[in-house]
Amino acid sequence: MKFLFQDTWLLWIQTHRMLLGILGGLSILAFLGTLLVIPIILTRIPADYFIRQPHRKKHTSGFYRTIHYFLLILKNIFGVIFLVTGFAMLFIPGQGVLTILIGISLMNFPGKRRLEKKIVQKPSVLSAINWIRSKAGKKALILENS
Repeated sequence: MKFLFQDTWLLWIQTHRMLLGILGGLSILAFLGTLLVIPIILTRIPADYFIRQPHRKKHTSGFYRTIHYFLLILKNIFGVIFLVTGFAMLFIPGQGVLTILIGISLMNFPGKRRLEKKIVQKPSVLSAINWIRSKAGKKALILENS
């Protein structure tokens, strides 16, 4: 029984070499991409992001409202891409938790701020973020209890 499973698995790998190569290449590309993009995004977050009140801009004109909604949809699409990539990076090489955090930060949904704070308050995540920020010469993130 054990040998039958191994033969089936090896046969599947041999017949799907191209797919495995593409997935491996995408994994490496996602890993390298996050190494470049995550520090840029984390250093652009204001130090007081988690203690200030979010502000909402109202766009009353038709043209600006259309542009606003287009950019909002685009931002949410990028958020979902980062979120899915972050979940994948929990199993493949990459900065999974930080990528998930960035994906959540880009998306709009109820309870987003609370979820962001919960993730950032984990000591390992906060120290990683503040280490990246210190390397870029930025202040550490300020949390309510610090």
